[in-house]
Amino acid sequence: MTRTIFIGDVHGCAEELEALLRECDYRPGDRVVLVGDLVAKGPDSAGVVRLARERGLLAVRGNHDEHVLRWRARKMPEGKKLKREHKQVLDTLADEDWAYLESLPLHLHFPELNVRVVHGGLVPGVPLEEQKPELMLNLRSITPEGEPSKKLEDGAPWASQWKGPELVIFGHDALRGVQRHPYAIGLDSGCVYGQNLTAYVLPEGHFYSVKAKREYMEL
Repeated sequence: MTRTIFIGDVHGCAEELEALLRECDYRPGDRVVLVGDLVAKGPDSAGVVRLARERGLLAVRGNHDEHVLRWRARKMPEGKKLKREHKQVLDTLADEDWAYLESLPLHLHFPELNVRVVHGGLVPGVPLEEQKPELMLNLRSITPEGEPSKKLEDGAPWASQWKGPELVIFGHDALRGVQRHPYAIGLDSGCVYGQNLTAYVLPEGHFYSVKAKREYMEL
């Protein structure tokens, strides 16, 4: 079976992405899947997107990818302030980079692995076709009342309540770090915050990580 390398939130850390691919012994024929937030906060968003499109990496859309796409399309709410990390992306991406970002889906399905990839999460008990895009990009927790929330402090990790049968691989939750639940694996280990960039490889079921070169932004 083809090796599939799932990689957590890169956030413009192009050098660390290259280093992690080497650490995973990436070779032609391997399939690489980024779990979203390719851009923003880190030093080289354009480099990350260029690497992804030139090497044919797969990816899902993250909330920061969505933010910059909305800014570029002028679809942000009236009065919303453009953050510096998003302006840097708007100033550096080429047209072909934007086309790649625009092509990214909210989720990807790998039936031969029984895996689905999403950036934020999926609400347990809700059919896929009824999942809300905003939560797929931003979900972190389930409240004690069973409501989905974007906030970490509002309850338990949504992934701890996901009952399968698909294994969901996701990102977005740097504060909780790498998560290993029976039917969900979280890969955001805070690279852009000076921590690690993490990969999970199937079918071997191994984790790999590399240390960030430095802290690019405070967590």
